[in-house]
Amino acid sequence: MQRTLCSSLPTTTPGDTVRLRGWVHRRRELSAVAFLVLRDRSGLAQVVVRGGTALPPEETTVEVVGTLAANAQAPGGVEVTDPEITLLTEPAATPPVELWRPELNASLPTLLDHAPVAWRHPGQRARWELAAASVRGFRSTLDSVGFTEVQTPKFVASATESGANVFEVDYFGRPAYLAQSPQFYKQQLVGVFERVYEVGPVFRAEPHDTVRHLAEYVSLDVELGFIDDHHDVLAVLRQVLAGMVAGIHQHAPEAVERAGAALPVVPDEIPVIHFRDALALVGAPEDEPDLAPEHERALGAWALAEHGSDFLAVEGYPMAKRPFYTHPSPEPRWSNSFDLLFRGLELVTGGQRLHRPSSYDAAIRARGEDPATYASYLQAFEHGMPPHGGFAIGLERWTARLTGVANIREVTLFPRDLHRLTP
Repeated sequence: MQRTLCSSLPTTTPGDTVRLRGWVHRRRELSAVAFLVLRDRSGLAQVVVRGGTALPPEETTVEVVGTLAANAQAPGGVEVTDPEITLLTEPAATPPVELWRPELNASLPTLLDHAPVAWRHPGQRARWELAAASVRGFRSTLDSVGFTEVQTPKFVASATESGANVFEVDYFGRPAYLAQSPQFYKQQLVGVFERVYEVGPVFRAEPHDTVRHLAEYVSLDVELGFIDDHHDVLAVLRQVLAGMVAGIHQHAPEAVERAGAALPVVPDEIPVIHFRDALALVGAPEDEPDLAPEHERALGAWALAEHGSDFLAVEGYPMAKRPFYTHPSPEPRWSNSFDLLFRGLELVTGGQRLHRPSSYDAAIRARGEDPATYASYLQAFEHGMPPHGGFAIGLERWTARLTGVANIREVTLFPRDLHRLTP
């Protein structure tokens, strides 16, 4: 007999014999009858057991073979009766959190300390189901417009953006670093495939112990060639965001309710404001080099009130604030780059890159460095590179904004930060 998933029971004929496999989610024992709620990857099922029958502890993995019967009060309108229950493991220990409750009421440290068990909660698991469906939408959108998925090294010989926030490792007796991003490699691969993307971990030795920073997170990176400027990059980003939302609707609609998520409507055109105008709007000094979190929140509220949009692109960040590979705007103080705010939080950094060898030589020397240090990176440009640009989306920040959680660790499977290396 083949296994039946809980989600398939409502479309199964009452009277049929079914075989379920999963975890004991909850037990309810009455005088004449007992109920066992079984949980598998697809949902919950109610199993009716004769009174006096010993039920295995919650979270024990079991197999249940029984007869399907209609019951309007049961999950899905059906339940399993006359069951034979077989334990597939030893009886489970008492879980550190009550997984059968609709909401997890444990503290964040408790959830993180016991993440392998806490993630079993249907509402908690739904958060990552949203992330996984978003990645499916990300990939399918880019695949449909001629992008090639790539995988780049995570051990690198030098820092991508700065030497301050890198993890140094012993690489067979010589120093190497965990990659801050695939930036150098995805640019080089534009010279091969024209359009590339990557889904993978990046590492930042963040000294910040905040609700929005992690030392390791999943980055959704995109790079494309033969652009005119950063507006072409922003147009692809808009398409990708719409695809990620569509991916959730297609692949994880049930998870939206379980996670308490609010999905955005991606506008046909994302509103854009110049950095200098953004500073003026929030009342910040005109020589401010970056936006503070309170500025981002104020700009997010403005975009919603003025444009009805959860998204706002802030373009033209000062060149002094951007990495050396950033292309300047026609006004040299400003850059052809942008940050995308999603509900008042920076979600994406993107823009146009330099592509001429002479521009790289000047930019690197202006930093007081020797271009020879970047020889392996620069060889692609010496052999002809098109105007290009790209962006990167932080997956955990995206999911955190969808679900409205207060701390990014709540949507990260096994977060790594200043204090946590386990579980």
